[in-house]
Amino acid sequence: MDSTVDAVIIGMGYVGLPLAREASAVGLSVIGLDANPEVVDGLNHGRSHVDDVADSDVVGMLGRGFFATVDASQLRRARTIVICVPTPLSSDGAPDLDPLRAAVASVADHLQRGTLVVLESTTYPGTTDEEVRPILEAGGLVAGEDFCLAFSPERIDPGNQTFGPKNTPKVIGGYTSSCGDAAEAFYSRFIDRVVRTKGTREAEMAKLLENTYRHINIALVNEMARFCHELDVDLWDVIAAASTKPFGFQAFRPGPGVGGHCIPIDPNYLSHRVRARLGYPFRFVELAQEINAGMPAYIARRIQDQLNRDGKPLRGSLVLLLGVTYKPNIADTRESPAIPLAKTLVQQGALLRFHDPLVKQFTVSGQDVPRVDEVNESLAEADICVLLQNHREYDVQTMAAASRRFFDTRGVTHPADNVQLL
Repeated sequence: MDSTVDAVIIGMGYVGLPLAREASAVGLSVIGLDANPEVVDGLNHGRSHVDDVADSDVVGMLGRGFFATVDASQLRRARTIVICVPTPLSSDGAPDLDPLRAAVASVADHLQRGTLVVLESTTYPGTTDEEVRPILEAGGLVAGEDFCLAFSPERIDPGNQTFGPKNTPKVIGGYTSSCGDAAEAFYSRFIDRVVRTKGTREAEMAKLLENTYRHINIALVNEMARFCHELDVDLWDVIAAASTKPFGFQAFRPGPGVGGHCIPIDPNYLSHRVRARLGYPFRFVELAQEINAGMPAYIARRIQDQLNRDGKPLRGSLVLLLGVTYKPNIADTRESPAIPLAKTLVQQGALLRFHDPLVKQFTVSGQDVPRVDEVNESLAEADICVLLQNHREYDVQTMAAASRRFFDTRGVTHPADNVQLL
């Protein structure tokens, strides 16, 4: 009896689990490998922990033979191994490849001749060849000859109802041409379109270019928001007008900062790589990081200014934060700008409350911020309500009308005496 499986996917998070769902849906045999026993137990009991994967999806996967495990020896069974582990930043802002190296070392311990190994974790150009390949080859097998190696960047956009893993083009860069062929054959079984690059470095750089492009343009409008406020120019109206141009312009909108797993992190991988290898800064990225990272402090100053108009100091004032996730309609608070904003407000003595229909607990500096359960009853009690994330559950215009003072950082309300837009 053949004990091999089509794929073992390492990391059952926001990248690995949707990928496993798509592969399973077309009949591929899939095993999910994760270091967290609670995640594994939940999946094996039909419970999803990822916004874009429903419990019913997991139940369907289980019915098609999928299971999750912490047992790395299952890697021996895989025809294809896909690595989807986090690649965070260390405390000094440098890329932290420890989770990736640990996953690759585990693959190396169980690597079989003829296996395809694909890295999906976002990282700097050269990682697949310079970090992953030597670890995999340490046991004597040679990439491009005894096993195939490729990089295929994840392009997951949590909460996107239009584009998911299946209909988002899949970029693939093989260590060799034959490695690229093997990766293309695998992904083409369950993804609509595959896009080949010259090699792994080009695929690695493509992902960083995508997110650096967004990072820089978000910084542009964030800086414009600051001086447009001083110049008494309605930037939201400006963006709406500019958006009518049918060519040469793409609308980006300001906000309280950037968050999530990509925009605050990925461009820094590229910036660090340029400094480390070439000895000079990637100035666009570093400036964008400075601007975007400064937005929570700027929002805090704007809150203070509005309270001053009512003769109230920030210290002792009740501030209600509305929506603390990093993007709308998902429950993810990773790198959310609400966190540094809340820290600043607490440090300055504000009495903080929060409401988010998707978040039950919001912790800042080790302390839980009190959660408001009935938001409509709490709007008028707060000295100022601050819309940080416009979830679909919010009737923002009604909420603004019920507030003493309402600060809209997302530009979705109509002007009023008690309403100010970023």
